[in-house]
Amino acid sequence: MPSQTTDQRWAAQAAAGDEGAFRELYRAHVRPVYWIAQGILASPADAEDVTQETFVVAWRKLPGLELQGESILPWLATICRFQAANRLRQRRRDRAHTADAVDEDLASTVSVEEQVITAALAARIAAEVGTLSELDREIFRLCAAEGYAYQAAAEELGVTHAVVRNRLSRVRTQLRGAVKEVKDA
Repeated sequence: MPSQTTDQRWAAQAAAGDEGAFRELYRAHVRPVYWIAQGILASPADAEDVTQETFVVAWRKLPGLELQGESILPWLATICRFQAANRLRQRRRDRAHTADAVDEDLASTVSVEEQVITAALAARIAAEVGTLSELDREIFRLCAAEGYAYQAAAEELGVTHAVVRNRLSRVRTQLRGAVKEVKDA
């Protein structure tokens, strides 16, 4: 039987009630979960709340989890997206209740605007990723898209942990600049 990944081991231990293992999962994945929430909500305060809610739900659901794959990040990302969607619905309800008159066309207008912004943002990120070196693209794909830990990505690519960490940090900074350009436009 192949050896378990760190995430698989921590998830199994946390599912059995090991709070230390859950803390390790939290430390390993809190940043990507936060960035997913921030990308959806565009509010640091809401993103922090949703990140915490994501891990509360994860702790509750871990005993029933059968981890598919090596990383728990895709599962956490799914929980995060659901929590963020709930937060967006709550925001809309709150706005509807506080407005004197609710314009029924507003929701569809907002939805179209969000779709345009999301499409523009996705196009900008894709263009920015296209400018990266082959190694940086692979590091981004493995760590950001597929949820690999730095060490696992380093082993996959035949580079050191430090190379993955440093290059991914630089890529994230570059992509944050691209995202900011779209949001400021």
